[in-house]
Amino acid sequence: MNCKYGIFFSITAIVLRLFVLLYQTIDQTMTKLSVNINKVATLRNARGGDVPNVVKVALDCENFGAEGITVHPRPDERHIRRSDVYDLRPLLRTEFNIEGYPSPDFIDLVLKVKPHQVTLVPDTPAQLTSNAGWDTKKNFSFLSEVLDAFNQVGIRTSVFVSADSGMIEYAAKAGADRVELYTEPYASGYVKNKEGALAPFLEAAKVARSLGIGLNAGHDLNLVNLHYLYQNIPWLDEVSIGHALISDALYLGLERTINEYKNCLR
Repeated sequence: MNCKYGIFFSITAIVLRLFVLLYQTIDQTMTKLSVNINKVATLRNARGGDVPNVVKVALDCENFGAEGITVHPRPDERHIRRSDVYDLRPLLRTEFNIEGYPSPDFIDLVLKVKPHQVTLVPDTPAQLTSNAGWDTKKNFSFLSEVLDAFNQVGIRTSVFVSADSGMIEYAAKAGADRVELYTEPYASGYVKNKEGALAPFLEAAKVARSLGIGLNAGHDLNLVNLHYLYQNIPWLDEVSIGHALISDALYLGLERTINEYKNCLR
């Protein structure tokens, strides 16, 4: 009898291990949705005070299914403030991604906060929004030094690049763990010719995969164009979406909107 129980528990343990491994595999291969909450902070700052509360919205995004939160603290603090970053870090349960230009102040903030991921963008301080990727060849030495500082303390690094194989290759050489593809050209070309719009991004994604680095994407992705991108590049690690998602939430509500975006990633 003891022998039978022993066999039963052994089989049960094996089955449970298999389920855990399956779950981990699915979790590692799924494309995660990181919600950029900059626009929430913009709305708060327009009136002053603390409505809407940035931290509460971030936590609600997590509760509604988002797998990450992205912020972009600019020098003028026109949306996300440095204080928001410090407030968010101990409370978030999902991945925290801080993006920005690697100025000394930004580097200092990231090293102190230690998010799960830092995404380097080439924005100037006065820039309205990101509108190009890094020239990783021209800025190779600078990026290598910055990436090394983050890599040494265990922060995953990502470099914002255009869909250009050369830029991806130099990002990898500089030490980036991932690249984030600047998808505005895909989004703007999608309506007229989605196959043509996708083509350079699919090629860029294949280059990243061949180099063994992770792949993120962001900028102007929305409920219309996201699924087609995911369908053709299912090995995307993460998409970061803010403007369109928050705009959709005005009509659909935040919970439904996040679910709709997650449905695009299935």
